[in-house]
Amino acid sequence: MTDVTDDPNMDQLEVAEPLRRAIGERYLTYALSTIMHRALPDARDGLKPVHRRILYAMRELKLSASGGFRKSAKISGDVMGNYHPHGDAAIYDAMARLAQDFNVRYPLVDGQGNFGNIDGDNPAASRYTEARMTAAAEALLEGLNENAVDFRENYDGTLNEPVVLPAAFPNLLANGAAGIAVGMATNIPPHNIEELIGACLHLIKTPDARDETLLNYVPGPDFPTGGVIVEPRENIAKAYATGRGSFRLRCKWEVEDLGRGTWQIVITEIPYQVQKSKLIEKIAELIQTKKIPILADVRDESADDIRLILEPKSKNVDPAVLMNLMFRNSDLEIKFSLNMNVLIDGVTPKVCSLKEVLRAFLDHRRDVLQRRSRHRLDKIDHRLEVLEGLIIAFLNLDRVIDIIRYDDAPKQALMAENWADKKPRATDESDYRSPLPAGEGVGELTEVQAEAILNMRLRSLRRLEEIELTRERDALLEERAGLLELLGSEDLQWIRISEELKETRKQFGRSSEGGKRRSDFAEAVEAEEVPLEAMIDREPITIVCSQMGWIRAMTGHIDLKRELKFKDGDGARFIFHAETTDRLLVFASNGRFYTLQSSNLPGGRGMGEPLRLMVDIPNEAEIIDLFIHRPGQKLLVASTEGNGFMVPEDEILAQTRTGKQVLNVKDDVKAQLVRPIAGDHVAIVSQNGKFLVFPVEELPEMTRGKGVRLQKYNMARGRQGTLELDGGLSDITTFTWEQGLSWEMGGGKTRHEPDMSEWLGKRAGVGKKPPYGFPRDMKFT
Repeated sequence: MTDVTDDPNMDQLEVAEPLRRAIGERYLTYALSTIMHRALPDARDGLKPVHRRILYAMRELKLSASGGFRKSAKISGDVMGNYHPHGDAAIYDAMARLAQDFNVRYPLVDGQGNFGNIDGDNPAASRYTEARMTAAAEALLEGLNENAVDFRENYDGTLNEPVVLPAAFPNLLANGAAGIAVGMATNIPPHNIEELIGACLHLIKTPDARDETLLNYVPGPDFPTGGVIVEPRENIAKAYATGRGSFRLRCKWEVEDLGRGTWQIVITEIPYQVQKSKLIEKIAELIQTKKIPILADVRDESADDIRLILEPKSKNVDPAVLMNLMFRNSDLEIKFSLNMNVLIDGVTPKVCSLKEVLRAFLDHRRDVLQRRSRHRLDKIDHRLEVLEGLIIAFLNLDRVIDIIRYDDAPKQALMAENWADKKPRATDESDYRSPLPAGEGVGELTEVQAEAILNMRLRSLRRLEEIELTRERDALLEERAGLLELLGSEDLQWIRISEELKETRKQFGRSSEGGKRRSDFAEAVEAEEVPLEAMIDREPITIVCSQMGWIRAMTGHIDLKRELKFKDGDGARFIFHAETTDRLLVFASNGRFYTLQSSNLPGGRGMGEPLRLMVDIPNEAEIIDLFIHRPGQKLLVASTEGNGFMVPEDEILAQTRTGKQVLNVKDDVKAQLVRPIAGDHVAIVSQNGKFLVFPVEELPEMTRGKGVRLQKYNMARGRQGTLELDGGLSDITTFTWEQGLSWEMGGGKTRHEPDMSEWLGKRAGVGKKPPYGFPRDMKFT
């Protein structure tokens, strides 16, 4: 047998790796890539890589806020080809969102063309739209060419891109962010720049400021679509302190008087990220399903601004109650979640408080200031070096001209000359001050200085130019001293940062266009719960329900014996007088009770509407009874097998279309009867003619169940040889023992039996033969 270690091909064999470790390592790599390079924003500039690359590509295309527009297809193409190797559709969608003033508090892209709207319509294709940067975007990019931030290679190593933008304002909070990574997500609402900069200035003066103090400057989010924030201040403070929480946001509305006591509600601002078209569809659905019966209609009269009209069904409706129902059932009130999960240093994801996010921004601004100062210092040193050489040339102009004119290698000759021994052309050298350190003097020229002298134009050889060079040198020396002082003092750096923030506040703050706060604050005053019946005009109606289940409400109390029109093959089943404020109860054979509002029933001019469209009664279930709900009333419910119990009417009211299960039935057993309890005894009769009376107190009071045995039925052999109930429940009623029992005999006659002692027994008994004259159909009515 050959030893594997002696195999010459051993080096080519692949090393086995456990699947669990292999998948874990690769998934972790994917998760980190998603977290760092796609879903979570950087706390310093508030941007994700795709947004940062879009702005940088627009800068490279020189699409300034005051310049011309370029096709969006060109911009997204450059971003995709140079910096962001993903789909152009994703890039264009990200760019389009930066241009939507209803999504972004301070748009970073100035769009020309159809970039979508608040109704939820998508932007036009990138070949039809044009874009350029806004002033806010330029503020984020300011200082990029002054070595303010680090650069890295793009995905193919051919170009460089910034790791982060300098960011003149806290864009993370100003425009907010949302993203879903692997195992974590972020959701940050927009805020007002004026307030954010105020909090930053306070944090600069008081680095140990408490989170609660910052709420004096940043009271809450400022959504681009406005609205009213009704979250309590203590909840907002907790959310900002922990980085997690939520904000209740409502629409802004007002009551518009239409005269003669009529009015309508006008909604002028809707909550953030709620699509107007879907909101209207939802409200229309509420009207159609009659979940809010006091709302009659909704209209959209919006143009450039929002104007939604809500019409009440009656002028007696309280506007506050109507809006309270709308807040509860529609997106006119939303909860915006706060999850401040960001890359605090560009690498590490962390759920930060408001103070931590502002501190990360300020530390970034200090780093940017230091880097820009050092960059400027290097530029000044280079320029001073050049000026030193030019001034030497002016002071020794004849010798410089002589070298340039006669020497074969003038650059090397200029560098080899010792200028310290040369007498200046000018007789007065009192104004000349060398930028070089004291003691070094002016000796040989550097290569940079020699090159500058050789590139000097002839027209510069005049006394005035020499004065200008001296003046420029003195100004640069003064600026250089200031920069050195700035870099050496932390206090001066924070003073400079404060000045820059104040300039930014002037540009984008309260006094600028669109800089005022849009979202207001208010207490969530919940309107007092008023029964819907109290807001409905009380009018008499007649309820008509046909055998096939078509229901309608006819105006007024009509004659119940009056002939009515029905569909072919249909006829009347339930006809009774009611009022528009009444609620109706429907009992079905599946043991469920369903609730209807009389005011919501269709009018009596047509044939009505199917009852099964108003409530969700299964097709296999039959309608047992329909009656008016009487508060405080108790009912007796019973099934075909003779089980039943007593239930309060107030407990069977259903809040949904699906009804409320009360009597439990299964297999072939069905709910059969429901009767109001109006006495102290129960009389029950079976299909096989057995009559039983027992006290009501023997009935249990329940809200749901199978019930107890009311009457016993024997089993008998059927025609097929199977055991079947001998009889079954036929009818049931209640009566007062002292008054006796009465029943209808037909022909308009009624029989009364004053003494029911002969049939009195215990519940669940078999019973006896019915009293003399009892109807043969075994029904009490």
